Amino acid sequence: MPIIDPRHRIGILLANLGTPTAPTPKALRRYLAEFLWDPRVIELPRPLWWLMLNGAILWIRPRRSAAAYRRIWTQEGSPLLVNSQRQAARVTAGLREQFGDQVSVALGMRYGQPSIESAYAELEAAGCERVLVLPLYPQYSASATASIYDAIGTVLHKRRVMPQLRLIRDYHDHPGYIDALATSVREYWQQQGRGERLLISFHGIPQSYADRGDPYPSYCERTAQALVERLELAREDWQMVFQSRFGPQAWLKPYTIRTLEHLARAGIKRVDLICPGFAADCLETLEENNMFNHERFLAAGGREFHYIPCLNDRPDHIKALIEIIRQNLAGWT
Repeated sequence: MPIIDPRHRIGILLANLGTPTAPTPKALRRYLAEFLWDPRVIELPRPLWWLMLNGAILWIRPRRSAAAYRRIWTQEGSPLLVNSQRQAARVTAGLREQFGDQVSVALGMRYGQPSIESAYAELEAAGCERVLVLPLYPQYSASATASIYDAIGTVLHKRRVMPQLRLIRDYHDHPGYIDALATSVREYWQQQGRGERLLISFHGIPQSYADRGDPYPSYCERTAQALVERLELAREDWQMVFQSRFGPQAWLKPYTIRTLEHLARAGIKRVDLICPGFAADCLETLEENNMFNHERFLAAGGREFHYIPCLNDRPDHIKALIEIIRQNLAGWT
């Protein structure tokens, strides 16, 4: 077992996007107000955006979003939170096997609860003087990963005593992560058969963000390429697409929903879809893809739509996350 100086406990802060506390318009209004006000998410002048956000958007969108969340809400609560909690529990167990009780793990959400601040406070109370932050976004983007960094900075700004801090930027081509993705696809195909086309769908960002230098699209391309190479797919067997467009401006293309409709009209009867940019199943995977986009594909003439679940708390995914953490603890153990 690697040795950790007992005077310098290590904290691991797992971070993800977040979720409303309930599938209700009131809870969605509170959640969306925090999420959409983040200047990393919406890069518009604040006075203009304040008027737009507090005008029609926060009156109309919460009702629609609440209806979408109700379609996927479980007895345990929000799927993203439930899956993230399971990940944190299994990462904790795996790290304890390697490092003993000198390592603590806390889960924080960028928006909503449990917050980044509450997660850091948990590690602080455990006596962690060294903190490693792992945003559960495999592909770096300013609108997601950098916002986690902002939140950490805000939390630490209030502290007199600062920890030694490390931030994991991304793991888009980490071998363990790619292996877990490929294995999940192979296992699904063994159980359910294989479709005519595999769509690799990532969350989109506005095209203008990429034009200003955000490297996110290139990281998505590298992940997709590594996955299809591991699966030994021919070029005509797969396609990379982008989902979750918001607002009237152009986002990264091709759009997932338009691609599905085009494939159905072109005579493709079965499509399989995977979302490698999401570490855990959530609204965008379960409702947007496996329900809404599924329905649109069938309405356009397709016959079978198969959604391949996110890695969630699969053992090979947890093993990969632990390995990513272990590698980034070099010099601390």
